[in-house]
Amino acid sequence: MSKQAMKLINLKKTIGKKQIIKGLDFEINSGEVFGFLGPNGAGKTTTIRMMVGLMKITEGDVQILGKSIRSNYKEAVREVGAIVENPEMYPFMTGLQNLNHFARMIPGISKERIQEVIALVGLENAIRQKVGKYSLGMRQRLGIAQALLHKPSVLILDEPTNGLDPAGIREIRQYIRKLATEQNVAVIISSHLLSEIELMCDRIGIIKDGELVAIQSVNEISDTEVEKELLIHVQMEVKPPKSAIELLKSEFELDAEFESGLVRFQCPKERIPSIIQTFVQNGISVYQVEVSKARLEDKFFDLIGENSIG
Repeated sequence: MSKQAMKLINLKKTIGKKQIIKGLDFEINSGEVFGFLGPNGAGKTTTIRMMVGLMKITEGDVQILGKSIRSNYKEAVREVGAIVENPEMYPFMTGLQNLNHFARMIPGISKERIQEVIALVGLENAIRQKVGKYSLGMRQRLGIAQALLHKPSVLILDEPTNGLDPAGIREIRQYIRKLATEQNVAVIISSHLLSEIELMCDRIGIIKDGELVAIQSVNEISDTEVEKELLIHVQMEVKPPKSAIELLKSEFELDAEFESGLVRFQCPKERIPSIIQTFVQNGISVYQVEVSKARLEDKFFDLIGENSIG
């Protein structure tokens, strides 16, 4: 059984008369990558700021390895490393000089530990180059190394892939997964890139208007939604398409659209064979059928009922 790294207990934040965060309750385990999602203004950043003690908690608590942010701040916050968006580094210094500089601010960081985090994020070859010459992905890795210097149990990354190209995004994703599995660090990622969250995370929590609307395993989103007969996306190349759309409506009560030469609709997977059979019996030729499982994006919009994310 995984050890609990962080726990939010009835966490609330009120500013003036407005309640921003409305009683969040969830936990994050060691060795887990946890995605924290929500539309703009949902309360993600406010929650993260309370998690690390940068914003006062109105009610409730955040516990890190059982230590309270409210009553035992110094002990609790020692267990946390965090990067908010692009990490700030000195461009005129090398990567190693930057790490040495930050290490001097934290008691007990050995030279061996510095070399350990450099290896962990794969920067051995570039560590003696000036940071000004680093790609954005390399800077992000150096930022992660810096956040890991004091061996935190929890790493919080706010938009870790912001501004990266696809290769850089893949690179950061690999290192985040490596950290969780090899170092048993609990990694919390706030992001608006739903496709990346799906590839990177073990579980996701979705927040809307300061409330937790769902918390779910990413694998469950991929697998069990199918069994629940939700969101199987089907596209078919058929002739004549107009007849196919009419038949889907009259026989199966399904709404379909014709786009880019394909008839597109959603239905339970189990219904596809009978749909094809009905088409053939009614003189409709079927040339191609493609299906895809529910995606995190579909689940997300299903839950928040909006199309603004951030």
